[in-house]
Amino acid sequence: MNRSAAKNLIERYFRQLTVGCGNDDCDNELCASCGRFPPLDKNAAAVRALELCKANAKLCELKTEYDIQAADVKEDFSDVHYLTENTICMILTVCEEEGDYSALIRVVGRVFSNANSLIKSFRRNDPDSTEPRDGARDRPGASPEVTVDIESVRRVYERLEKIERAESALANALLYLTPNLELDLEYLEVCQTNPDYLNIFVILMENHNLHSPEYLETALPQLCKAMSALPVAALTRLCKLWSGYELPHIRRMMETFQQLITYTVLSRDYDGEHLVNEDDTVVAACKCLKVVFYASVVGGDVDAEHNDDDDGGDAADSDALSLHELLGEERLYKKGPQVDLLEKELGVRPIDSRKPLIPFEDFVNESLNDVVEMDKDFTFFKVDAEMKFSFQTCPFVLNVVTKNQGLYYDNRIRMYSERRLTALYSMVQGQQPSPYLKLKVRRDHIIDDALVRLEMISMENPSDLKKQLFVEFEGEQGVDEGGVSKEFFQLVLEEIFNPDIGMFTYDDDTKLFWFNSSSLENEAQYTLVGIVLGLAIYNNCILDVHFPMVVYRKLMGKRGTFCDLPDSHPVLYQSLKELLDYGGDVEADMALTFQISHTDLFGSPVLYDLKEKAEDIPVSKDNRQEFVDLYADYILNTSVERQFRAFKKGFLMVTSESPLKYLFRPEEVELLVCGSRKLDFEALEKSVEYDGGYSKDTQIIKDFWETLHSFGEEQKRLFLQFTTGTDRAPVGGLGKLKMIIAKNGSDTDRLPTSHTCFNALLLPEYSSKEKLRERLLKAITYAKGFGML
Repeated sequence: MNRSAAKNLIERYFRQLTVGCGNDDCDNELCASCGRFPPLDKNAAAVRALELCKANAKLCELKTEYDIQAADVKEDFSDVHYLTENTICMILTVCEEEGDYSALIRVVGRVFSNANSLIKSFRRNDPDSTEPRDGARDRPGASPEVTVDIESVRRVYERLEKIERAESALANALLYLTPNLELDLEYLEVCQTNPDYLNIFVILMENHNLHSPEYLETALPQLCKAMSALPVAALTRLCKLWSGYELPHIRRMMETFQQLITYTVLSRDYDGEHLVNEDDTVVAACKCLKVVFYASVVGGDVDAEHNDDDDGGDAADSDALSLHELLGEERLYKKGPQVDLLEKELGVRPIDSRKPLIPFEDFVNESLNDVVEMDKDFTFFKVDAEMKFSFQTCPFVLNVVTKNQGLYYDNRIRMYSERRLTALYSMVQGQQPSPYLKLKVRRDHIIDDALVRLEMISMENPSDLKKQLFVEFEGEQGVDEGGVSKEFFQLVLEEIFNPDIGMFTYDDDTKLFWFNSSSLENEAQYTLVGIVLGLAIYNNCILDVHFPMVVYRKLMGKRGTFCDLPDSHPVLYQSLKELLDYGGDVEADMALTFQISHTDLFGSPVLYDLKEKAEDIPVSKDNRQEFVDLYADYILNTSVERQFRAFKKGFLMVTSESPLKYLFRPEEVELLVCGSRKLDFEALEKSVEYDGGYSKDTQIIKDFWETLHSFGEEQKRLFLQFTTGTDRAPVGGLGKLKMIIAKNGSDTDRLPTSHTCFNALLLPEYSSKEKLRERLLKAITYAKGFGML
């Protein structure tokens, strides 16, 4: 217990021993209000208070300022110890007759500042309650345990909002209540002894004005700190309850916590000495926002089944782990995925969500992302998780750019660690192994050279895949600082996805590739494709890959279902959907059985039984859903199981120990692999840097941007390919691309050139805009290969 909290708790015990709780019927023998309590002088009481604090003794609720005020008024409603909707209505009637709402304000203040009073208030089973509970919709996972009549609470708040001074009374009461809640939760374990303690937070969070200025600075931060102290079991109950709320209510709570985070971040200054990770208000609000996030997931369209338990095999090297332990890095590279206790208790993961109640993007807080220092946050996440808070434990609040920074640090540190291991090997074995993953390839035999080499590495020493990639094209000059690797990946993928090879099929309508279930290639080839995909992420290279989203969902551990077909197999999806929606006699009109057919590599029909004796089981109105589910499972999983398992195994060889699966959703993994097809050249113009005498005001630069903006979509992509090695924008858009335009001499007939390693365009100072356009178009249209200079 910290000094401040201990002092606060001891003072409460001291007041209880000297003044008492003010309850004439108190039966706590450790309280001065109890008739059996022997009087103590202040010195003895101070000693006794310290002893009670150490023993976690029973602590009474002390009389508040509202109790004291009520003692001096005629209409004090002193017999009201908890609230119901009927009680509020009765007090309101009296106040309206007298034209004075002071009595109501005092009662509300007294009850809302007292934990025991709030616990007993607005009960569903209270004799005064005539309304049925309507706080949660009837859905699987909705909690029936919370005893609050939520609709009644909402109506009470609605009436109180119309009364002047009521908001101030509620805010002041919350200020008095929340420090005691935090102490009770952290040191007295009240939730374990009284499950109804959760009622307090259910009632308080129904206040629609929590985001108003009266609460933002003090009361709401205190409430968040108290709520974040709830045990996981209580947070789980709260999450299940909120998952049943209608969208406006759960969105209001999300916006309340988001507003507190944004307000706090914008009103404070952070630097290397004062990190946002150490801001108690922001941390507590993020922890509370996590409850709303999972409520949104649980309350939405959830597929908690269809999980693929196949982890692709043990891709990690046991010897490497022992060396990490020898180097004191076992905590940094501990095996197994990150485990979120709330997620584990709920049994639902973000990957299980097909469509949450609130879009994932709405939980991202851009103001917070602007001040998070991911290098330090990464350290907290991997090493000091027990002592320091990391926002990577709340990845939903981070955008993909920020999370990619965390992944980058993880990858780079792992690469550095592999170099250390290499040095240790050389000392122990007297050898001189390379600290890099070196690939020397011939341009016209790139598949034979590269994939065979990767196959040898994956079989002999898989840990080498976690070294930094270094590619060299035989017979060509150029040091690989990123650009050569980019071209290597591009050329490899062009070969692999060539339809003539037959590893993947191509859909002309969707422009997407899918695994060829009839492929004659062995599993090793698919494993190597997975390795290439993992290496691209690991080495921060963007690939021109066109997979449907279900591939990334499967890589993250989910099996494909009927819901994935619109993206991957739209024609089949439409046919199966028409079957499900058909209103006539399915069996007579469709004449389908559970035996299906498809074509093999040579175009010959192949029959497949979706279940035993399939040809004798007709598809009917009663079993058509089963038929559709089995059909989708066959197409997306069973038919390509051999190919995809090998592909995933290769992918995990590189990424298994990274936080990729924990931090990113499937659509974000696709963005990491492929980059974004949305190209904002206006953002690129604002972020580009100039060298060699050029500036944004140089005439040739003005002509250059006018020319580039006049290009068509395909020409712009060719320019991006020429300059950076890929026609996609990096994560975060072209505004995040570090591009340089450098002067390369005066007017000349030479073409512009580029250093793709550095995203640098070398541009001569042409004499006219027309010449610039002609030379630039020729350069980007006919450029191919590294070593143009």
